[in-house]
Amino acid sequence: MAPHHPTPPTPPTGPGTPPPADFTLDLTGIEVLRRAQVMEALGPDWDPIEVLRGEEAAYDLLYSGLDEEQQRTYDDLVAAGVLPSRGGGHAPA
Repeated sequence: MAPHHPTPPTPPTGPGTPPPADFTLDLTGIEVLRRAQVMEALGPDWDPIEVLRGEEAAYDLLYSGLDEEQQRTYDDLVAAGVLPSRGGGHAPA
């Protein structure tokens, strides 16, 4: 299979050829600032464990009360590895 991004041609070298430009950037300071801003935006009351519990409750609600056809589709998706198994392999009622 051919690569999605073929290797660019090698630039010419020799006398009179300028050296390649250095495009190295150190983003460490910018990344530290970005992370600090994210944490500030989340605020001191942000509780990641509570967020995960809320997501789990939302998934439980999403897959609850399925009719027979929906349950079969759900089971097929779990068997195919598309969805994680929940509630012992069946969506909660």
